[in-house]
Amino acid sequence: MGRIVLDQVSKSFGDVEVIPPLELLIEDGEFAVFVGPSGCGKSTLLRLIAGLEDVTGGKIEIDGQEMTSVPPAKRGLAMVFQSYALYPHMSVRKNIAFPLRMAGLDKEEQQRRVAHAASVLNLSDYLERRPGQLSGGQRQRVAIGRAIVREPAAFLFDEPLSNLDAALRVGMRLEISELHERLGTTMIYVTHDQVEAMTMADKIVVLNAGNIEQVGSPLELYREPRNLFVAGFIGSPRMNLIEGKEAARHDAHAIGIRPEHIAVSGSEGNWSGVVGVSEHLGSDTFFHVHDTGVAETITVRADGEVGFRHGDRVYLAPRQDAIHRFDAKGLRI
Repeated sequence: MGRIVLDQVSKSFGDVEVIPPLELLIEDGEFAVFVGPSGCGKSTLLRLIAGLEDVTGGKIEIDGQEMTSVPPAKRGLAMVFQSYALYPHMSVRKNIAFPLRMAGLDKEEQQRRVAHAASVLNLSDYLERRPGQLSGGQRQRVAIGRAIVREPAAFLFDEPLSNLDAALRVGMRLEISELHERLGTTMIYVTHDQVEAMTMADKIVVLNAGNIEQVGSPLELYREPRNLFVAGFIGSPRMNLIEGKEAARHDAHAIGIRPEHIAVSGSEGNWSGVVGVSEHLGSDTFFHVHDTGVAETITVRADGEVGFRHGDRVYLAPRQDAIHRFDAKGLRI
């Protein structure tokens, strides 16, 4: 079980309130991702749940029991950090078994749990190696294995892939998602990378300056962002946001249109502009179009075979049913 409830939880450092009172429910078995820009409070919130930081106000419940003042070791949670924090002189087997030895479990139970974790993480052939003989991705799996053997109520991941290169990040992202499917254990994952959030989460919690801006599934946040912050943060490339006369035509203070919802051609469209930088990614091309008269730059996602070049005059046609409208307070209309 791993149902986690935050009830009016807040955190201040001295006179500085970094997390105003907030409420959040994470159901048993959910994969929840905390996402937001640097300094938004996502890691602090995770540390409050783990017990590594004391709450200033409110309470934390795990599986129906109040844990607000309970020490981290007794909360039934396992945390995986950005740093692998492995013991270089120990084998993989001993690194994974370390928390079990500290807990005083008998050797037979240690061996059973280590063997299970190694099997789940495809580490069975590496148990006698030391961390220095492993790749970055394998070392991160060892760190995850050390969490698995504790059989926690929930796993807490604090930007665990930040030290990996791009290819390894994609691979580990898939492995962690697959691990969640196999174990069915509650997972809370902190990242500043909204692509990680969109591809891994059951539930995304978007944070900004300590406040929860929106909670929902990836598709809910993509299709119906609650405000301009979420609209601009979720989606890659980010949503085009337009104010002024063009927005007023839609009876809004601002409108948003995603790059993939704009058709580009050389002959007709609502807006006309000049192609600046083009990013060719094979299957897709991102055109950054200037001098449209509605925004400084409009980003368009097109098929990779579309061949406009720098300086070409193009015409843009936004899908009318895909336009998002926001009022003067930045809230969705």
